Amino acid sequence: MASMRNAATNRASLKLDRQVNLKTSSFKSRLPPASSGSAVRRSSPASLASGGFKNDDGVPGRVRVAIRLRPRNAEELVADSDFADCVELQPELKRLKLRKNNWDSDTYEFDEVLTEFASQKRVYEVVAKPVVESVLDGYNGTVMAYGQTGTGKTFTLGRLGEEDTSDRGIMVRSMENILADISPDTDLVSVSYLQLYMESLQDLLDPTNDNISMVEDPRTGDVSVPGATIVEIRNQQSFLELLRIGESNRFAANTKLNTESSRSHAILMVHVKRSFVGREDTTSAENGESSHMTKPFKPILRKSKLVVVDLAGSERIHKSGSEGHTLEEAKSINLSLSALGKCINALAENSAHVPVRDSKLTRLLRDSFGGSARTSLIITIGPSPRHRGETTSTILFGQRAMKVENMLKIKEEFDYKSLSRRLEIELDKHIAENERRQKSFEDEIERIQLEAQNRISEVEQNFADALEKERLKCQMEYMEAVKKLEEKLVVNQHKQDRGDLVDVKCYGEGPEHSVSEDISEVRRLLQNEMNLRKVAEEELKILKSQLDHHTYSEAGGDVDMLKLRKSLEEETRQKMKLEEEIIVLRSQMLQLTFEADQMRRYLDRVPTRNGVDYSMSPFRPPQPKDIENGHNASYAKLFEQVGLQKVLLLLESEDANVRIHAVKVVANLAAEESNQKRIVEAGGLTSLLTLLRSFEDETIRRVAAGAIANLAMNEANQELIMVQGGISLLSLTAADAEDPQTLRMVAGAIANLCGNDKLQTTLRIEGGIKALLGIVRCGHPDVLSQVARGIANFAKCESRASTQGLKTGRSLLIEDGALPWIVQNANNVAAPIRRHIELALCHLAQHEVNAKDMISGGALWELVRISRDCSREDIRTLARRTLNSSPIFRAEMRRLGIEC
Repeated sequence: MASMRNAATNRASLKLDRQVNLKTSSFKSRLPPASSGSAVRRSSPASLASGGFKNDDGVPGRVRVAIRLRPRNAEELVADSDFADCVELQPELKRLKLRKNNWDSDTYEFDEVLTEFASQKRVYEVVAKPVVESVLDGYNGTVMAYGQTGTGKTFTLGRLGEEDTSDRGIMVRSMENILADISPDTDLVSVSYLQLYMESLQDLLDPTNDNISMVEDPRTGDVSVPGATIVEIRNQQSFLELLRIGESNRFAANTKLNTESSRSHAILMVHVKRSFVGREDTTSAENGESSHMTKPFKPILRKSKLVVVDLAGSERIHKSGSEGHTLEEAKSINLSLSALGKCINALAENSAHVPVRDSKLTRLLRDSFGGSARTSLIITIGPSPRHRGETTSTILFGQRAMKVENMLKIKEEFDYKSLSRRLEIELDKHIAENERRQKSFEDEIERIQLEAQNRISEVEQNFADALEKERLKCQMEYMEAVKKLEEKLVVNQHKQDRGDLVDVKCYGEGPEHSVSEDISEVRRLLQNEMNLRKVAEEELKILKSQLDHHTYSEAGGDVDMLKLRKSLEEETRQKMKLEEEIIVLRSQMLQLTFEADQMRRYLDRVPTRNGVDYSMSPFRPPQPKDIENGHNASYAKLFEQVGLQKVLLLLESEDANVRIHAVKVVANLAAEESNQKRIVEAGGLTSLLTLLRSFEDETIRRVAAGAIANLAMNEANQELIMVQGGISLLSLTAADAEDPQTLRMVAGAIANLCGNDKLQTTLRIEGGIKALLGIVRCGHPDVLSQVARGIANFAKCESRASTQGLKTGRSLLIEDGALPWIVQNANNVAAPIRRHIELALCHLAQHEVNAKDMISGGALWELVRISRDCSREDIRTLARRTLNSSPIFRAEMRRLGIEC
């Protein structure tokens, strides 16, 4: 009856827990506040992590408990063959029944019930994944396994899955989830791996560090282990290597219950630091009202910790058969587990005292139960009725743990270091920019002052010269006027001395009248001079005022400067135009000089026959080698005399003839490998691509495409052409052009690019293969030869990548529809076309995945023909080897009765 009452009490408690559980569907969901009579316990001042935390902004989160049943092992299959399992699982109801006997059983409910058939992936998703996601959000998290020895705790948590990846445990899957979510540039993940062996905390990554002390923060109550080895994790492989090292250093022993029984508690600590930028929407004004100003972004650092605990299994000595040192280990394990159980009981019963310090295990886990971490517990049990007591103890431990509730808190802080670094960088940028602006401002002020001083000096000098001229002019006029007056005075005196005394009265009136008139004239002239002097003084004052005005005003000077600048710009344009004409004329002169030298040397070598001097003949047999060398020499001479920069500037000339001549010069210079690097460094490639993009003149496009084809022979230039969009430009030109020579140049450029292993995907994406196949519309043999060369180059690169294991899947040529044209032209009458197509077929056939497409497209017959009739021995051998090495080709040849 007592047991039935206990069972009824347990069922009532479980029913209440179940009602709470039904309100949430995942481990991350929040529970509503529990009533005073609820079995779920909230954090109290007596909780494990009570020191210094405020629960005002925390989020309640109950400890979630899942139970997992281990399948019967070989020993249990034999020993318990006549007995039924002691437990019955009802996973759809999240319930299990523990059989007491054949007619009575107790029922318990958990957050998850996992059968013996549950996969490791499902266990991770329902038990640990919600905790890992909380850790990534900034909360602390704990995943712990508890149960009897030999029930699969280490398999559930620490399995590496080296033989079968589906067996990967919670530790491995948790790190996979964390590494997939973080950003390597801003976030940091580090790991410590410890074991608690006989109340001694030891480092599994450094076995010599076998007595690590624990430090407790008196303010927050957090427990840390500063002496543990901390390893930064960058990839999953390094983490797996650390787990292997830790597992090899962990203590284990062989007991009757487990051949590899863990003799220590393993603790994996994963520290996650994540940086992000946050801001507040509004700032508070001084009077407490919200203002509309937005605070700037501030860097936030979130520090969280994931603790995965693989507890050593509880065991009964008479069942495990432990003795000697193994017995001492079992005692230490049971004592620490007992201390943990006492703490869980105290938290579940809302006791005022929680015995945290009874064991180092409980001190390490004080944040996991009743603290601020999100905790998930998985308890493992076995099916054997022989261990019903241990199974019951494990189930009751899980039931009590479900009543503990934590108060979850995000661990975030202001990232002063990141903010300081960012502000220092911005400050350096602002300082440098300010210095540049200050220097530019000072230079501009100095230039303006110098120009103003020069203008003032020039105006002063002009005014001084004008004043001096005016003064000299006035002085000369004054002196001449005085001289004239003196002469008149002398003449009048002589006339007066020679006068007759008789006629004094008559003649006296005359001279007196003349003298008075002269005096009046002199006075008038003096008055005029005085007036002129006043006018001159007034003009001088006006000129001085104008001088002062020009000293403080820059309007007139700016007008003069504008006129000077316009004249200088006009002269610069005239100079550039003259330079262009000089370069063109110089180039033409060098060309004519070269032709004249060639004609002269030929005429010197031609003898006379039958009295006829053939040296006078205007015709000469063509000598391509001499002509080509001569052209290169003349262009090289022009290159040395004029300079590459001036030649490239002519590509932007407004004169079409100058532009055409300049692009021809660049194309011929690009034919020499020694000039290509200098042309690219000087911006010649960019200028050629601009011409190809901007101009519709067929000659310019043809020559520019030829120059690009010459530059594309260099692998370094090929990548530059791709980066600057050259493939797309060549594809567009191929679609628009109709001239066979232009199409030949474009096909040659694309064919050179097809020989680069790194550009295969880009060529296909930007339409390079489609462009080649579109060019075949021309039908000209030279154009088709370039197309065939490009396809052969592309097929060779694909074959090499497939052989090295860098490429899988069908050929991009086949996907773009090139196979029909290849088969159609495999026996072309033109030898260059036929040779390139035969090579392309052999390279395509080397990749087995292309075999079926080639058979259906008729390429098998061409390969057989090539292996028999090809004029080149190396191609025949390659075709024969390819046919013999392919199982698909051999099977089809046997079906058709073909012998190779």
